[in-house]
Amino acid sequence: MEILKRPEYLAEVQHYFGKETIVVLTGQRRVGKSYILMSLRDLLSVSEDNNVIYINKEKKEWDDIVTDKDLNKYLEERHTPDKRNYILIDEVQEINAFEKSVRHWRTEPNTDLVLTGSNAETLSSDLSTLLSARYHEIYIQTLTYNDFIRFHKLEDGDEALSIYINSGGLPGLVKFDIHDENEVYSYAQDVLNTALVKDIILKHKIRNVSFLYNLVRFLADSTGKPVSATSISNYMKGQKSPVSIELVLKYLKYLCDAYIVTEVPRFDMRGKKLLQSKNKYYFEDSGIRNSCVETNRDKDIEKVIESIVYHQLIHDGYKVNVGQLHAGEVDFVCVKNKRRVYIQASYIIGSDETRQREFGTLKAIADNYPKYVISMTPLVSRSDDEGIQHISLREFLKNGL
Repeated sequence: MEILKRPEYLAEVQHYFGKETIVVLTGQRRVGKSYILMSLRDLLSVSEDNNVIYINKEKKEWDDIVTDKDLNKYLEERHTPDKRNYILIDEVQEINAFEKSVRHWRTEPNTDLVLTGSNAETLSSDLSTLLSARYHEIYIQTLTYNDFIRFHKLEDGDEALSIYINSGGLPGLVKFDIHDENEVYSYAQDVLNTALVKDIILKHKIRNVSFLYNLVRFLADSTGKPVSATSISNYMKGQKSPVSIELVLKYLKYLCDAYIVTEVPRFDMRGKKLLQSKNKYYFEDSGIRNSCVETNRDKDIEKVIESIVYHQLIHDGYKVNVGQLHAGEVDFVCVKNKRRVYIQASYIIGSDETRQREFGTLKAIADNYPKYVISMTPLVSRSDDEGIQHISLREFLKNGL
């Protein structure tokens, strides 16, 4: 199978070569970290001046590498001092005490390390303890719309956008019929279950497995809505399955650490501070989120659009929060290179009431930073309403702000 090139990630990895900095590719399982590492392996192997040492802990070929001592022995046998050495390790968290080994190899002359992992807690805690600031994390997301149509050989248009909204951007969908919703959602559920079992249930010895799955479904249904541990606890009491607020907080953290969902804090635009409760949670992949709910897509399309806009903004390099005003909520307050923008995400601006809700909230912000409404309103490509840019979702996903 052809490996999809994702040049922006490869360029960021290569930027840190020669700087005694370990590069760590993080993200949810099956978002393409392994293929990025293989692309890097193939790219580096072209030059005879390079010595590429590649390990994939999901393959039986490397089953014997269990501990840091095994890893050291394997690398010592293959390291070549008179060449530029690149050590690439996929799913490094499967090696016990791996951090002790990579700490040593980071300081070897002519040696660079690139690791992948699927659990933020393991990687950040183990590496930060021994390496201080000597590693750089690159967050790998599911496919953007541009990558999606390129990967599936689709023609850019409303039909391709509809398929992307419905199925999400898991690269592994290339093996399935992208037009078959049952196949798409079955695969998405398989990816979700693998992440839940390997990165949460087994890792943390979860006892209340039923609540974990209920929590996932609750977050899927609540996408785009502010939620808190208290509101979730109260909801579960109403379902005759009471859980403590402490347990809710713990499980939410596990889901975030496994990159299944992302927590987005609210920003008080009056007091210029982050609020501590009722944040939003977005699934890493819209296809996984869609597979967890039973409602028809036309009933929750706005939630999915909001999630897709959020992840595209992250991909484009913005730091994103939810904005809170007296007049209402601003979907996203985004900052990049000290430049702030405000964004509302909507389905269709088809009535005066909807227009007032989306545009009116932005007009109530008393500053001159750029303001945007992103929607799927027909015939809208890019227009201006009293200084507020109205952009079609497809235009935004293709070309950004």
